[in-house]
Amino acid sequence: MPEPLTDFGALARNRARACDDGLFLHNRVRDEIHERLKEVNRAFTAPAIVTPFPSVWQTEFVAAKFIPEAEVLDLAPGAHDLVIHALSLHWANDPVGQLIQCRRALRPDGLLIAAMFGGQTLNELRTALAEAEAAVRGGLSPRILPMGDLRDLGSLLVRAGLNLAVADSDRLEVKYRNINALMRDIRAMGEGNSLTTRPRNFTGRNLFSAAAESYETHFGTPDGLPASFEIIYLTGWAPSNTQQVPLRPGSAVARLADALSTDETPL
Repeated sequence: MPEPLTDFGALARNRARACDDGLFLHNRVRDEIHERLKEVNRAFTAPAIVTPFPSVWQTEFVAAKFIPEAEVLDLAPGAHDLVIHALSLHWANDPVGQLIQCRRALRPDGLLIAAMFGGQTLNELRTALAEAEAAVRGGLSPRILPMGDLRDLGSLLVRAGLNLAVADSDRLEVKYRNINALMRDIRAMGEGNSLTTRPRNFTGRNLFSAAAESYETHFGTPDGLPASFEIIYLTGWAPSNTQQVPLRPGSAVARLADALSTDETPL
């Protein structure tokens, strides 16, 4: 059996060290999902939210059941008409399995919204650390979680058996005074290195000094050091007989050219 990607003991310790000031991205996700639900124009009466930080969500989602992040989620089959997986799916050892658990917890035509960090997150820090470690130690160590891109993550919804699947992303750039301020913010988010294969030995000051120099050289601006965060939103619906389905290819009874009042030009 392959070694799991995430050490959930380490993740729990990192989450416990998080603080309110570091949860600004969770607040952003909460506000974005709240706005998206307004557009759905449906009253959800039995929501569940998978989150390591329920305090972020309690004001806006008073009636929700809060589920801690885990490999096996505490979700009863068919118990909810809305499941929100809130910014923790990127740490899952089996993300498809997580989505399947969420889909099974939905009632027919129930809605799933999952938010997770995408592949562009902390790409500047990833580059700086890799360059520094190659120069100082002659090799690389797993220091930042590998994250999927939009196309690959969108396909997870279909694999999990969800209909009307949509994936989109939100990019945010935050400026920091220096690399130490960024590292403090990552710890305050509860997003420190929780990889099973992470280095367990002491990391010398020379490595971080080299990383700071690399970061400044490649990405530094007069306003500070930029750090990218990409939040990917995955949206899908539990199967239901009441949902619209696409027509079979070739079944159209009207020509697009006629609808557009134009001439059709054969290829």
